[in-house]
Amino acid sequence: MADIKVYFSDYFDVLPRALKAYGAFNVSLINDLPVFIDPFLLFNSEKPEYQALHESIIRYLTFLREMSDGDAISLGLLRHWFLFPEVKQNWLGYSKTGNNGSGLGRKFAEALNDSLSTIFKNFGAEQITKGSHLEKLCLVKDGVGKDYISDFTTNLIKGFLCEYTQQFATTGLDRRRTKLVPVNHAQFDYRTRRWITKSYTLPFIDGDYVLLTPRDILTKDEAWINRHDIIGDFEDIISAIPNIELRGQVNDYFLRQIPFSAKKKDRNDAAARTIRKYPELIDHYIRYKEDTGDKAVAVSDQKVVETETAFINHVRELVDLLVENDFYRDQGRTFDEAHRRVMFLKQVIENNDGYKFFYVKGKPIKREQDLQLIFRLTWFASIDDVNSEVNNGRGPVDYKISRGASDSTLVEFKLATNSKLKQNLANQVGVYEAANQTNRSIKVILFFSDSELDAVLRVLKALKLKQGKELILIDARRGNKTSASKVR
Repeated sequence: MADIKVYFSDYFDVLPRALKAYGAFNVSLINDLPVFIDPFLLFNSEKPEYQALHESIIRYLTFLREMSDGDAISLGLLRHWFLFPEVKQNWLGYSKTGNNGSGLGRKFAEALNDSLSTIFKNFGAEQITKGSHLEKLCLVKDGVGKDYISDFTTNLIKGFLCEYTQQFATTGLDRRRTKLVPVNHAQFDYRTRRWITKSYTLPFIDGDYVLLTPRDILTKDEAWINRHDIIGDFEDIISAIPNIELRGQVNDYFLRQIPFSAKKKDRNDAAARTIRKYPELIDHYIRYKEDTGDKAVAVSDQKVVETETAFINHVRELVDLLVENDFYRDQGRTFDEAHRRVMFLKQVIENNDGYKFFYVKGKPIKREQDLQLIFRLTWFASIDDVNSEVNNGRGPVDYKISRGASDSTLVEFKLATNSKLKQNLANQVGVYEAANQTNRSIKVILFFSDSELDAVLRVLKALKLKQGKELILIDARRGNKTSASKVR
């Protein structure tokens, strides 16, 4: 792929198949990729080293519970034991620019501390489930999602990730591309009750080290044990309760919560109320997920493959096409260059089969954040300061392209299916322009079907807007199509 670098294999001059043979995920060193560590894959694995990692997570939580049961914990120890930074060096997660995340702050620490004497009270001595699971926290606490669970898991197994990466670095990389670095929070010493620093020989670039992660502990979208499924699979969970008396009580209560002519939302609300009434259902749900755990491996593997297809394989091919079109040649002021690049992207998508890179398994991308990530990964080779999700006081904008204070352009990438597209076109960018002290912006809308195009054109007509240098439609329909630029 030319000389343009996006992924670990590019920057460290190693074959992608060498990483795959080692079992590691080929991360981008431009932006986090949207996968994360699922602790259930450690629990359910047949690999002794993964099982040991899961046991170490449970041991640490048990330690925290024991400390919370005793005398009051000092503020310093609370911070040391409960607060963790994001492990940004693994380049995984949902950062919209680069690899900086918020980490595990006070909100997570308080949720975890509060749970130690309630939902984690019997940690290590469960009666219904086969084992203990950190993910139980996200089932009962609002605002504690997959990113928190993954960040906590990553912190607790950081020493393993360092050793895993070190082994590849010392055998598979040029030693000039590695460095012996001290890593904070690498191991917990239960004797001193302190996290300690250890040194590892790791890949090193731009003043920081890089961590590799095994593909077989990664997933996307949702962990195997998650809040969405406990609602969606609720009736299967009831059926799986072995206690016939409890099963009858739960089923009766659930049915009485459902109104006549109930819709899906009504049934979901009824399930949520039933779980609050019978919290022991959480353990039955987890046991249900344990018993179907073999599916977790297949589902997660499929999700990782789809992520690699969309954000690695397709991006590589798209970058190759853009290279052929001089996409990475810098020239002119930011508005002119941004417009030139958008038009090149439009040309490649509409006339050079580039549309296919926005489909996975025959289905178009559904989330704007995925579209924006692809944009980020293909735009990176620029002399400009390209900042995704800039926030200067009025909310985030997709990208602010700038060359100093006097020359900047805002770029917004939107999907035609965005339910707030009309509102966005009418108001949003104007507000952003004022906040960012620029009067130049480009709005780019991607559509995948005739109906989506019709909907966009109706919005433009209603707002009396026309396509031009500041409003560009990109046709990502499959097969023969008429360019959106020719449709009025």
